[in-house]
Amino acid sequence: MRIVRDHQFTTPEDRGAAAAIGNFDGVHLGHIAVIDQARAEAARLHVPLGVVTFEPHPRQYFAPDAPPFRLTGPEARANRLAKLGVDVLYELQFNAAMAALSPEGFAGEVLRDGLGLAHVVVGSDFCFGKDRAGSVADLKRFGATMGFGVTVAEMVTAGETRVSSTAIREALSRGRPREAQALLGHWHRIEGPVIGGEQRGRELGYPTANMSIEGLHPPRFGVYAVLVDVLDGPSAGAYHGAASLGVRPMFGENRANLETYLFDFSGDLYGAHLSVALVEFLRPEERFDSLDALIAQMDADCARARAVLEAL
Repeated sequence: MRIVRDHQFTTPEDRGAAAAIGNFDGVHLGHIAVIDQARAEAARLHVPLGVVTFEPHPRQYFAPDAPPFRLTGPEARANRLAKLGVDVLYELQFNAAMAALSPEGFAGEVLRDGLGLAHVVVGSDFCFGKDRAGSVADLKRFGATMGFGVTVAEMVTAGETRVSSTAIREALSRGRPREAQALLGHWHRIEGPVIGGEQRGRELGYPTANMSIEGLHPPRFGVYAVLVDVLDGPSAGAYHGAASLGVRPMFGENRANLETYLFDFSGDLYGAHLSVALVEFLRPEERFDSLDALIAQMDADCARARAVLEAL
């Protein structure tokens, strides 16, 4: 998958795609439905399949001090889109110039002139341009005069729940990763490099791979059964594990991170990129009276996590 980050500097091979447009935070079932309709148009027109998205997320641009809300960072989003067979990801910089474009300016300068799109697919609630003034009706009108087709995808539901990033965040905040999975169409994953820690897990007999969750919506703090993909390095592969997500109250620390223990693993993961899927919430994080009590609980957590994962 090619990644294009500036609509003003494209090559001929980057142009002419049939593309889904949106933020694609989490790449959930609703997003996948939009992408699949773009895929059908790409096949019909014999052109590449594209996705147009923005970095940073416009909500993040307009409210940089708001609490973290993103389900996925740009790297994790790109990984998921590549798995879906997207040929070209237009990860356009959202800045003051982009925010100031009128709806017609966005359609003309970005979609037609910059990317040369043959067809676009959007959700029925899609808004665009300065102050989100453009509607799907406007996009259809611009497409008719500017030479690109427009398809509007209907909203997707799972049971009685409308699939949305908001609903997924709510499920994760309650510690219900299986509910989130039903809306995502895949496990919610936290991805990133393994960073240095305090080595406490190693001292307790449970060496962990530590990862930052900075900038991401924090799921409910506690212990989870997890599936782990080591994405690179000599230990690349799939593993089962247990992970603690939170602020480590036992040790008086308050910067949230994810600490993952891989079952039946020996090796060095520092600097490797991991993708950790939250499968089941086992218990909230808590403070213990002693290290022995903590270790006993960790033994129980790992036994329970093994049982959960073996039953998948």
